[in-house]
Amino acid sequence: MEFKRSFRTNTTDTQCVYPKVHSWSLDGSGDCCSWDGVECDEVTGRVIALDLSSSCLSGTMSPNTTLFRLVHVKSLNLAFNSFNFSSIPYGFSNLSKLQYLNLSSSKFSGEIPRDISQLSKLVSLDLSTSSYETLHMPNMGDFVHNLTGLKELDLSLLSELWLSSNNLSGDSLEWVVNLTKLTTLSISGNRLSCGFPSSFENLKDLKFLYLRSLNLKGVLDINNLFSLKNLEVLDLSFNNISFTKTFVNATTLKHLYLDSCNLTEFPQFIGYLSKLAMLILSHNRIRGIIPRWMWNNSKESLEYIDLSDNLLSGFENNQTNLPLPNLSYLDISSNSLETTLPVPPSLVMVYNISNNFLYGEVPTSICEARSLTVLDLSNNALNGTLPPCLGSIRPLILLNLTRNKFDGMIPHVYPNGCALRMIDLRENQLSGIVPRSLGNCGMLEYLNLGDNQINDTFPFWLSKLAYLKVIGLRSNNFHGPIESHLSQLNFTNLHILDISSNNFNGKFPSNLLKSCHAMKVTVGQDKLVYLNVNKDFQGTNVTFSISKTYAMKLMNKGMEREYTKILDVLMAIDLSNNKFEGFIPELIGNLKLLRMLNLSNNLLIGSIPPSLANLTVLESLDLSRNNLVGEIPQQLARLTFLSDFVVSHNHLSGPIPRGTQFDTFASSSFVMNDGLCGSPLPNKCTNGENAPPPPSYFKVDDEEECLFDLDWRMVLVGAGVGFLVGIVLENLIIDEKGTWFLDYSKKMDLNEQGEGKSPSPSSFYPCGVRGKDPDEEPKEEESDEEIPDEELEEEYVEENPEDDPEYDPDED
Repeated sequence: MEFKRSFRTNTTDTQCVYPKVHSWSLDGSGDCCSWDGVECDEVTGRVIALDLSSSCLSGTMSPNTTLFRLVHVKSLNLAFNSFNFSSIPYGFSNLSKLQYLNLSSSKFSGEIPRDISQLSKLVSLDLSTSSYETLHMPNMGDFVHNLTGLKELDLSLLSELWLSSNNLSGDSLEWVVNLTKLTTLSISGNRLSCGFPSSFENLKDLKFLYLRSLNLKGVLDINNLFSLKNLEVLDLSFNNISFTKTFVNATTLKHLYLDSCNLTEFPQFIGYLSKLAMLILSHNRIRGIIPRWMWNNSKESLEYIDLSDNLLSGFENNQTNLPLPNLSYLDISSNSLETTLPVPPSLVMVYNISNNFLYGEVPTSICEARSLTVLDLSNNALNGTLPPCLGSIRPLILLNLTRNKFDGMIPHVYPNGCALRMIDLRENQLSGIVPRSLGNCGMLEYLNLGDNQINDTFPFWLSKLAYLKVIGLRSNNFHGPIESHLSQLNFTNLHILDISSNNFNGKFPSNLLKSCHAMKVTVGQDKLVYLNVNKDFQGTNVTFSISKTYAMKLMNKGMEREYTKILDVLMAIDLSNNKFEGFIPELIGNLKLLRMLNLSNNLLIGSIPPSLANLTVLESLDLSRNNLVGEIPQQLARLTFLSDFVVSHNHLSGPIPRGTQFDTFASSSFVMNDGLCGSPLPNKCTNGENAPPPPSYFKVDDEEECLFDLDWRMVLVGAGVGFLVGIVLENLIIDEKGTWFLDYSKKMDLNEQGEGKSPSPSSFYPCGVRGKDPDEEPKEEESDEEIPDEELEEEYVEENPEDDPEYDPDED
């Protein structure tokens, strides 16, 4: 009775036949088992069935409806009522004995509640809807997984059915082909082994059919498929099929996906399609020329063509002007095209013809494609000079001309508002200077000019490009100092800097590294992200997007490696093979996100800064072929990610650190350092092979707390040791010279600690300040000079003449 009172009856509803609840006693008296639509168990008297179909019910069924208290119900029929397009309430799982459930055509909407799938005894489920109802089943596989007893499932009049990427298997789709009102059907990504059912022709309203990755094999009679007169989208990708060569008439088809179907020739039916807008035939084995009949009937409608990753060799009759006036996307990359560059149609936005054997020059007519946004001509044999107009194509965001034979100057005109985000011109024969007008490309993220013949100084003006993440200038003729130009630079987002194998000289570019702020601050990410450029495009009948990942060569572990994808977390600096001089600065330890650092083959002097131990994610460190002296800092043993470490061809001395990664490095990492000892070198250390353990704490910043201040107990230990030493010295040193020696030693010790020097030969520096190399020139910014021992002794004697062993108190 509570259930009855939660609804009203609407006898004017077209689905209403008879309001069964009118027979139910208003005062709740009488035997409910005698009411219309109610059936009870003859033994227990409990309600086991409730049939209120076509009962004129109108209203909203709430989640706390008393209906869910009828826990012994085995059959429930609420079909053909009006529940005001509300959601089917969650709670049917309470009716655990339910075997029959019918909610069809009752004006429900929204998502089908998942708890219905918990009704393990369910035999029949009817969720069919009328044409104006919309129910969603987000995952068919999950939904029916527990319905092991289900024999009848009615989803008819659901206009869309998405069953992709489940574990459906079998050799029949006959449940599917009876859903005659479907407009969209996707069963992609399942394990069906069936052939193509001819009964698909029953789906007269079908517009979108997705059958990719179904393990379909054999010859497909395309005429059976195109009996679907309303079909607009057909996806058969990732199957192993071929097609009959019979005539077809598919005037409605707009999108055709035949990616990775093991095709060896162009399907002939494509030439009959008159409304085709998108054609994808990539990753097949189609060889030979591209025939003109391909777009006989679709010249005006084609907007998107992808023929990439085939074995195509050219165009019929060497046609290089494609008669496709509305084409927006053309990808013929990774084929065997051996011809001159086909000129893209004027409305093309994305043009990719990379990885072929194209030759000749790039015609200036390419700049007539005023909508060009992505241009990729990389990995061909194109030559000559670049059209000067390339830089002035305003929508252009990606320009990739890598690995060709272009010579002459880089185009010099880049207007205000330049949209370029990626410029990759590496591995050509380009000369001249870096165009200063690139400073107008405020969105530029990637600039790679490596392996050319550019003759210029460092383009320090690039620092005003706030989004710049990659600078690649390796193997050119760049020259001159860098440090003197970089006092006010700010490379906010720089991830990778490769200026190796040039003629840069002068002081080590400390200010350049200091300006790389992105290498200092960790930004949390939930997943791995690649450096790339993304763009969405909207055509007349197609919508598509492109995502191009950045790529470049980097020296890693002593080898040149091609990174086809660059992770956002990859931070790298390569200054190798130049003529940089001076010391490696302590501030390099601030670049805590560095993963690769290569300073090899320069003229660097001084010692290896212990601050490198702060680079806790460092994977590769190459300091070879310099003039470095001193010991390898023991702190570097804490770099547990370090998989490549090279300090060969220097003047280093002392024990090689032991433990963690250092036990894995080969002897080649340390050769040509006459003073080094310990494993893996054959010469053993005189005081034992084991190097002292790395200190547990180290800081670079002078303003940070000194290690001695962190633990006062260390002071007590030092005082105790000093007390014992004092007792010994008191027994040994009894003359006036001994007294002077003790006072002088204290003075020297205080002076050395004040100057940041270690009071012992150890590599440990208590306040994070590295000891000076004996041959090191004073830093310009320091005003205090180190006092030689002789001068210090004279100063002390002048201030304390009574401690001079030669002092005569009778002499004035």
